[in-house]
Amino acid sequence: MKLAIAAHCAVDTITINDTNYEQIGGSACYCGITARQFKFDVDLFTKFGPNFPKQYFIENKINFINSESQKDTTKFAISITGSNRTLKLENECDPIDYSDVNADGHLVSPIFHEIDSETLKNIKKDSNFLFIDPQGFLRQKDSQNNVFLENTDLDLSDVNAIKVNPEEAEKIVTGTHDEMMVALQKKGVEYVILTNKTKVSLLVKDKIYSITLPNKQIHDTTGIGDIFCSAFCCTMLKEKDFLWALCFAGGAAQAALDSKNIGLQKIPKKGTIQNNASYFYNLVKFRDL
Repeated sequence: MKLAIAAHCAVDTITINDTNYEQIGGSACYCGITARQFKFDVDLFTKFGPNFPKQYFIENKINFINSESQKDTTKFAISITGSNRTLKLENECDPIDYSDVNADGHLVSPIFHEIDSETLKNIKKDSNFLFIDPQGFLRQKDSQNNVFLENTDLDLSDVNAIKVNPEEAEKIVTGTHDEMMVALQKKGVEYVILTNKTKVSLLVKDKIYSITLPNKQIHDTTGIGDIFCSAFCCTMLKEKDFLWALCFAGGAAQAALDSKNIGLQKIPKKGTIQNNASYFYNLVKFRDL
């Protein structure tokens, strides 16, 4: 099976407890490598500059399409305290070029403005199953390049699934957590996922299914959402079962956190994800809206 991913690569400086780590990352890397763990072929629509080690994609058998730029790769300075993090944009690469591709599903997870509305429209036309993580559509920067979220009118027609946290949801719709999930559903999304720290909720039709990740010590949270999204997407495409997709996504996020690794090293192996998914499957709670 094949997953098409549209997202930027990044070169990040991650600061945890006053220690700096230089890492390659971005949704392109986290989503792509996670999909490879699920044995998916990956067509990646991204942009990176001469300072990015493209060999990384070649070694992991990720097919990158029209991706090389003369501009340096998008770069963030990320400061992490517990489950909270702040971002500063230090460089922005060129926008993504998208071309039609024959894939089982599409995962769109921009990190900062690399996908415009026209490109998103073209992806929608081409996609059988479209999952969106809207973070990069909502992000803006101030005069000091600090990244913040801004209210955004996002066209979610023809979107099958979305993942948001409460802060992101509030920039697209309004209301309580339940009301925001329903409002996103009314915009046309079939599977609405809300991640709130350790609690993960999934709205399907008129039911909310939820799992809670064990509350352990958190180290580097960078890319956890991307790992979650890619695991959900791959499981959904393969199994056609949203409950298993929820459990595999939660299992992947938990395995990545448990690893206590930095950057891409935290992407877990399929076996570990599967063990966690089975654990979560027996603990899924659901309620009617």
